[in-house]
Amino acid sequence: MNRINAVILDWAGTTVDFGSFAPTQIFVDAFRQAFDMEITLEEARVPMGLGKWQHIEALGKLPAVNARWQARFGRAMNAADIDAIYAAFMPLQIAKVVDFSAPIVGVVDTIAALRAEGIKIGSCSGYPHLVMEKLVPAAAGQGYAPDYWVATDDLAVGGRPGPWMALQNVIALGIDSVAHCVKVDDSAPGITEGLNAGMWSVGLAVSGNEFGATWEEYQQMSAEDIAIRRKHAAEKLYAAGAHYVVEMLADLPDVIADINRRLAQGERP
Repeated sequence: MNRINAVILDWAGTTVDFGSFAPTQIFVDAFRQAFDMEITLEEARVPMGLGKWQHIEALGKLPAVNARWQARFGRAMNAADIDAIYAAFMPLQIAKVVDFSAPIVGVVDTIAALRAEGIKIGSCSGYPHLVMEKLVPAAAGQGYAPDYWVATDDLAVGGRPGPWMALQNVIALGIDSVAHCVKVDDSAPGITEGLNAGMWSVGLAVSGNEFGATWEEYQQMSAEDIAIRRKHAAEKLYAAGAHYVVEMLADLPDVIADINRRLAQGERP
């Protein structure tokens, strides 16, 4: 049928961990543990969506971080430095990821509604496999379990912004066309991943990394503050090429209805 039959979902900031705090805070902690080096939470958020080794590499190239690193060590960050920070990151992330495994408000009901329409639920993540082995069962115990998942280090060709994790979902789920898939993510590399895979790409402007607030902080914000943060996040996601940007996954069914209308008219991503 010429309609959406699979959605490929990111994890942190998309389906679990409102605000995407599990990975960002751990980057701050890993830099501190490995090199007694401080980075800010805001800096840690900038490359979000990449694989974690690549995320650390990108952090080292941020002008402000590079300047502090050069002042401290007299040289740019190198691969051995990244390995050391990654080695610190992994046990910290494995230990903490279950604390951020609760499904975001509306996710469980939305997944049920999508499945009632015959839509398969795939997923992929910038997390390594060892982290996903902890996160997946923890989320399942709280009501969210996709039909398939793949981690950023499961495929030899790499992770985002390449298309490979999204395409692995297509293969594993037996989807007939990439044009019948929707990739949903809260980060720019995740949006690009979907585009590179030939899919419809949908950004989430409130629940994820770009908005950058906890659920409790979000609930206490003024309408003006929410609008400012939402606008910033939406602009970044649209700039990455998102076909649609909504607030949270609970808004996805209406988007899929519109995509189905467009597919019926012969449109493609």
